[in-house]
Amino acid sequence: MPLSQNFINHVRIPENNDWVIFILLGCIFLYLFMMNIIERGANLKDFLLQKYFDASNNLPSWIITSCVMALTLAVLISQYIPIVPKKVADLQVLGYQLNKFGYSLIAVVLFYLIKTTLGFIFYQSIGDGKKWMVFYFTSTKFYFVLSFLLIILCVTHYYFPIDRNKMFLYYLFFFSFVFIFKVFFYLFHKNNVLPEKWYYKFLYICTLQIAPLLLLWKVLFF
Repeated sequence: MPLSQNFINHVRIPENNDWVIFILLGCIFLYLFMMNIIERGANLKDFLLQKYFDASNNLPSWIITSCVMALTLAVLISQYIPIVPKKVADLQVLGYQLNKFGYSLIAVVLFYLIKTTLGFIFYQSIGDGKKWMVFYFTSTKFYFVLSFLLIILCVTHYYFPIDRNKMFLYYLFFFSFVFIFKVFFYLFHKNNVLPEKWYYKFLYICTLQIAPLLLLWKVLFF
């Protein structure tokens, strides 16, 4: 008996990340469906460089791109969520509880829904509703490219031997750069997606770019 108490099991149980591959393959399938069916077989260059007035089916493409963004972002950040809040974890549907990925996905989806709704209201309230359609058309191209970078990061994160603690700092720098680049992308894009008056641009960046991001950070990590 004393010997059994000092026994240490050295057998390593490998982490099962099959769910990540299934999600990423689903995202790629969505993009293949979008490019071949919705965009009528457009190639990548034509899709990214197409003009607003020459494009069609902008709304379905935007929805699919948003879904892929939410899925890939939730997959990546779910490994860094400290815990699922107790009130959320106690909620059960058919005996199932939310894990970190499920909680992250719901938080990201709500983040984009709230941000999109407020953006629509913002453009309508300043009497520039037509520019809203140009805005989400342009943002679709940006998030399309970003989602592929997230897919690469997800594969690297889950299937390569990396130090995840160190990588978290690199992720912070990466997303900070992406955020700054996105602001300048919107400010200087030839489609003029932001309102023309400078104070409306400042209001949009502060209230609909920075504030929702800080709220998402608080929901996920505090």
